[in-house]
Amino acid sequence: MFVGQSGVGKSFLIQAIGEAACVLGYSVRYTTSADLLIDLTASLADQTLPERVRYYARFQLLIIDEFGFEKIERSSSPQAANLLYKVIDARNRQRSTALVTNIDFEAWGDYLGDPPLAMAFLDRVVDGAIIVKIKGKSYRAHRASATKAGSSSKR
Repeated sequence: MFVGQSGVGKSFLIQAIGEAACVLGYSVRYTTSADLLIDLTASLADQTLPERVRYYARFQLLIIDEFGFEKIERSSSPQAANLLYKVIDARNRQRSTALVTNIDFEAWGDYLGDPPLAMAFLDRVVDGAIIVKIKGKSYRAHRASATKAGSSSKR
């Protein structure tokens, strides 16, 4: 699990881990939480949710990136927290799940809008997890300010 502000390299690191797992022969699925929820919400409409949950449960490593990005999780579906929980619960203690987020643990209840479900979700996510909290300045913001400073000194 990678936790930290935007731009500190969380997605870069998890994608590198996913690529390494693929090279080693593991089955890996990368998705953003928004794309996962779009898929799961659509499966509610066509009544294929159990099949979609089994699909996401089968990979040896499921990477869910951008959890908490732009609050898409709550706006895309009123059942968003429940749908995410179903996938996490189906994988719990059976397969590895990597979650990348900019939401600190204590804010998950407010973020998901259902504190008891958020606690159950978080309990399963952190059970046996390696948690990496990354602090620092945004690499992209730093790079942009360095580029701007370099171009203004050339004038």
